Amino acid sequence: MKKTTLMGICIIIAGLVFSAGAWAEMIRIGEHQIVAHPALDNDSKGFKAALEEEGFIEGKNVKFDRQNAQGDQPNCVIIARKFEDDRVDLIHAISTPNAQASVKISKTIPIVFSSVTDPVATGIVPNMGKTGTHVTGVSDAWPIGLQCRMYQDLVPHAKRWGTIYNPGDVNVTFHIKKMKAVMEKMGVKLIEAHISSSSEVMQAAQSLVGRVDAIHITSDNTAVSAFESIVKVCNENNIPLFAGDRDSCPRGAVAAYGPDYFLIGYTAGKKAARILKGENPGEVEAGLAVGYSLWVSLKHAKAQGLKLPPTLIEKAADKLWDENGNVVKE
Repeated sequence: MKKTTLMGICIIIAGLVFSAGAWAEMIRIGEHQIVAHPALDNDSKGFKAALEEEGFIEGKNVKFDRQNAQGDQPNCVIIARKFEDDRVDLIHAISTPNAQASVKISKTIPIVFSSVTDPVATGIVPNMGKTGTHVTGVSDAWPIGLQCRMYQDLVPHAKRWGTIYNPGDVNVTFHIKKMKAVMEKMGVKLIEAHISSSSEVMQAAQSLVGRVDAIHITSDNTAVSAFESIVKVCNENNIPLFAGDRDSCPRGAVAAYGPDYFLIGYTAGKKAARILKGENPGEVEAGLAVGYSLWVSLKHAKAQGLKLPPTLIEKAADKLWDENGNVVKE
């Protein structure tokens, strides 16, 4: 009886020692994003995929703490403070508010940002390239000028373009300024509808009815998180809807010309792997996303009363859905 008990105790102790050893080897990564929507979710997936290719596998030698700020910027600070208190090994900050919060609070933990439009202007890094700090990452700066001109070619009759965004998001105001400048040169007008939360998106879209010929949603996470509300209004009122992130195209946009957010996260993940293997974060170059493509949906164009020029579509579209929603080109 005593011998059996003693053996049981030894087994329990051995198990505890093994568990402690396994836990000590786990790399802890804190990942947070401003809100859930396909583009940012794909960023996270790309980040994980890149790490796995480099041997950092979730559940094996990596433990993720994934947090979502639910579109509330003050929550970014709370999450960043949690990661600092937990002393995670690396932080992956998806979007500008999350990266700003992490940089403000964590002064030594390596930070890799992604899906940030202008990391220099927003104070996340002093410069692109080798930052000389504990921060690096990938910018998702969109080709605003190319987007506006391409969408205008698809809707040549449009003279009044609408957009919906949260003016409290510095990431978005950067894009809006560029949109205004480009559209002024094109001889068209940009009409704005402001929001502060996703619950206001439907009303904002309705406020544009009768005032605009088409709508272009830029990098506003609040608007994109409630994209289906905008789609509903556009479908009911024959307003062509365009987006900058490609993941919004299957959700209801006529077309989207922009970067692949999985690739943005993937590139950030490769940078994170270099840091986890021992490189100094300040020597791992911060850079821009590369590779833009055009996605077009004839199904959504039809739903919004728009007939697209076939020659332009065939020439430009990298991914094309027909009027039944089937992929016919990819």
